[in-house]
Amino acid sequence: MNTDSIKPSPAVKDRLFDIDSIVSMPWYAKLCFAGTIVFALWHLATNLVLHEPGRWQNAIHFAGFAFLAAVTTRTFSKNSATHLSIIVNTVFGFLIAASSLWIAFAENGIYERTLAQTGLPWQFTPIDWMAGVIVIVGVIELTRRLTGWIIPILIILAMGYILYFGKLLPGAFRAASLPLDDVLFRSLYNDEGMFGIITTISSANITLFMIFGAFLVVSGASDFVIEASKVIAGRMRGGAAFVAVISSALTGTISGSAIANTASTGVITIPLMKSNGFRPQFAAGVEAASSTGGQLMPPIMGAGAFIMASYTGIPYGTIVAVSVVPALLYFMSVAFIVRIEAIKYNISTEQIGAVDKSKMLAGFLNFIVPLAVMTFMLVTGKTPSYAAAIAIGTLVVISWFTPNKMGPRNIAKALNLGVKTSIMTAVLLVAVGLINNAVTTSGLANTFALMIAQWSQGSLIIALGLITVASLVLGMGLPVTAAYIVLSILSAPALAGMLADSIIVQQLVTGISDPTVAATFMLVDPALATKVATGMPIAEAKALLSTIPFDLSIALRPMLVDPAQMTTFLLTAHLIVFWLSQDSNVTPPVCLAAFTAAGIAGSKPMATGVEAWKIAKGLYVVPLMFAYTPLIGSELPQLLQLGVFALFGLYGFNMLLQRYAEGPLALWHYPLILVGTVLTFYPLHWTYNIIGAILILGVTLHSKTYRPIE
Repeated sequence: MNTDSIKPSPAVKDRLFDIDSIVSMPWYAKLCFAGTIVFALWHLATNLVLHEPGRWQNAIHFAGFAFLAAVTTRTFSKNSATHLSIIVNTVFGFLIAASSLWIAFAENGIYERTLAQTGLPWQFTPIDWMAGVIVIVGVIELTRRLTGWIIPILIILAMGYILYFGKLLPGAFRAASLPLDDVLFRSLYNDEGMFGIITTISSANITLFMIFGAFLVVSGASDFVIEASKVIAGRMRGGAAFVAVISSALTGTISGSAIANTASTGVITIPLMKSNGFRPQFAAGVEAASSTGGQLMPPIMGAGAFIMASYTGIPYGTIVAVSVVPALLYFMSVAFIVRIEAIKYNISTEQIGAVDKSKMLAGFLNFIVPLAVMTFMLVTGKTPSYAAAIAIGTLVVISWFTPNKMGPRNIAKALNLGVKTSIMTAVLLVAVGLINNAVTTSGLANTFALMIAQWSQGSLIIALGLITVASLVLGMGLPVTAAYIVLSILSAPALAGMLADSIIVQQLVTGISDPTVAATFMLVDPALATKVATGMPIAEAKALLSTIPFDLSIALRPMLVDPAQMTTFLLTAHLIVFWLSQDSNVTPPVCLAAFTAAGIAGSKPMATGVEAWKIAKGLYVVPLMFAYTPLIGSELPQLLQLGVFALFGLYGFNMLLQRYAEGPLALWHYPLILVGTVLTFYPLHWTYNIIGAILILGVTLHSKTYRPIE
């Protein structure tokens, strides 16, 4: 969630969100500041005690954030805000907020009028039309201000597609045009529309977690993260970079943005790394890669876990639980490349900076206890909103046993900060609902899934490559959360189906005894009756599966794949898409986290982007493990085997990238490393895994004593 992309008017925004200058604020700024506090408290109340109808909750949620976005951003002018622009933006925000509330109020009347006049289109009044147009145009404009032109253009194209352009396109992309009133109704009132499922994720979960993160920051928990990281890694070789890795992993449990994570921890860790002897672009790359990993780190995982839980119906606690080992593998991969870099450039082992014990002790309880309470509640089945609210209450109480007491002033500061950091995400998710509605209404998601299946020709690795390219292209113009939403809608179902097909291939090899299922295959080719029942070679089974029509394969999978397995495949597909959607933070040519780190380090932005891309290779390796190993859904013994040997494979992979280990590599080392890396990733095969680990370990130890001939 790229909160740093907000382009505020400093004269307005800085006053509205700075409690220290409240005395000097003009009356309207004080009123707005108080409104943010009330709005934050409403988010707590609506999820705990008020329980408004979903449409009302989402409408109020958007109304408040739309008003704040309007008054804290500027239009096309690059000049400081004038009194006229403040008035115009205030009126603009008020119109959007009032229209949003009217839409919730008018819903029952629209149904009643339409039912009373059976056979006629949706019966909108002139006020309904005006409110709908204002809300749609307003959210497009606010999204343009907050994120740039890409999402507004996508919204316009998506709505144009179901209104008119769809009927002009050829083949599978052709779609029937819908009447304007039907498009308006679907955009406003469908569960896939503006005030539907995606906005519920924001109003019920994400905003509360952003507020919780703000409480952690204000209470000094972020200071504890930095100081604790120094204690853990300060005396290690290249300790400053390890501090960056650890602090960014822990800060990821607080921050929902890789860019915000980079900016907040990078101002401390990047200068430390440079003073420790690391190259500026490497120091910046480590911070960007580590901060990107913060979005993968349970228990919060940015906004991804909430969206994933809503789309898949899988409990949030389950998603968090299966994400622990993959996140650790990612951060260990970053740590390995730091270790190799430190040895390669002879980085010192000196203590990096003094540990501020007062900051560490002051933030200890405020960090550990609330996160522990929240994590416990999530894994025991409590809703995310309830867990976040109780964690906030726990933090307020526990803070009174620390120097950083959360009194009324600090509580107000935290509530205000939480609302401030939620503006972009809240508006963005409402806007994405318009794209989601168009994709769902037109059937474009199925078309895209069919396209992936056809282009990949049943090859999972090609499908993963296509999704990787799509995620990178989307990520160049969209915040990570939006890229994940769009890509998961379009590609996750197809990917889950391809993962399930591996089970079907196994059954075709052994033979399918169920006559009903066998008869379904005979619809494709009657001559296969005997082979389907008795078994066939694996190559023939794969070829048969690739010839089955897309619609028939969708009907066939539930017959042959256990529902629990299908759920695992769906979760696996979403995790793959979620991980790949993070790569735009660190992959040139547009890599905002890397560019942010480059600004702090004083290094060349593109060189930093290349370095960050290299360091963050776990973003590609771990999704391959999702696809080709039972990393998701394994029992603990199998999970440990996969995880432990993957560490050897990741170290070998980084040795190849850096062309160095504990010392320089000989030419004959490379094939051994390559073979060893492949064997360590081979799923659940003790012999291969052990041989691979021995090869990696042997090359590592030998490189320590190897001296190339001059």
